[in-house]
Amino acid sequence: MKLRHLATTCLLASLVQGACAAELLPWRGISLSSAEWGEKLPFPGIYGKDFVYPSVASTAYFQAKGMNLMRIAFRWERLQPVLNGEFDPTELARLREFVDGTTARGLHVLLDPHNYAAYKEVHVGKPEVPIAAFADFWRRLALQFKDNPKVQFGLVNEPRNMPTETWGQAAQAAIDAIRKTGATNLITVPGNGYTGAWSWFESKWYGTPNAEVMGKVSDPLDRMVFEVHQYFDKDGSGTSPECVSPEIGAERLKRFTEWLRKNKRRAILGELGGGANAVCEQAVTGALKHLQANADVWDGWLWWAGGPTWGDYFLSLEPTADGLDKPQMRWLAPFLSPIAVQRP
Repeated sequence: MKLRHLATTCLLASLVQGACAAELLPWRGISLSSAEWGEKLPFPGIYGKDFVYPSVASTAYFQAKGMNLMRIAFRWERLQPVLNGEFDPTELARLREFVDGTTARGLHVLLDPHNYAAYKEVHVGKPEVPIAAFADFWRRLALQFKDNPKVQFGLVNEPRNMPTETWGQAAQAAIDAIRKTGATNLITVPGNGYTGAWSWFESKWYGTPNAEVMGKVSDPLDRMVFEVHQYFDKDGSGTSPECVSPEIGAERLKRFTEWLRKNKRRAILGELGGGANAVCEQAVTGALKHLQANADVWDGWLWWAGGPTWGDYFLSLEPTADGLDKPQMRWLAPFLSPIAVQRP
């Protein structure tokens, strides 16, 4: 993709007018989680009890706030009960109802097989789950949604427990399979080892760094972006409501941003979040400001998480039962609508 120069444009405008409207990144949204639940129960589970799809109507709240991208999580095994086999018609109908209804509202949808690059807990690249089976899954899924330009293809959630080289090969096979269907939809490509932005150069615990392998993955249409995730608690897992420092948001993104620019690639921050406290507010705000300041390589972000079954989960952005916004929604508001940024 050609690099944009929004920061330069903004600077030139500031020299003439003394101020500049902050450009919105193309994609601002949320990951909706609930249809992938129940994987630890007798599979595939009971719909409406163990797992459920978000309603199309529930997206209206996020759309009204200025979000334009809904990432919908689901399970590969529920959609394709047998490797290389046909899709389950009931599960496909549930996914299609959400996708078709949501895109009809004017929103975009990012498909998210929330599987960690595994099928029934066996990782892609093992004899039981060959790379060809992963490519077959994406060929079938692309055929279902390729005619809807508002649908984006996220290859899988957070690959892990595999050599990075294997994941790179699987990602390339899936991209090639998608493009052979004639699909031109945007594809988001995660890295290995939970696709952390801060661990893109890590080699101690998951093998060859993403920085060495994933840059070799390519799309013949140049319609792919990398998808990284980043949290700001001590271990970067997003399991604690406490963030390390007010500055940690930008700090954990900077090196990956430099890698994108050096390699002429683009990315979306597919998951970020923080607990409802002052330190996390500053960390999240700093991260989003970093994305906007580097809009030549960043295409957007998605908050983790929304969905109908989270209850009082500290990262849920669903409004309260009486319709009140969660505190974190206030943090996001400046990044969901243009604001004037005064220049010295």
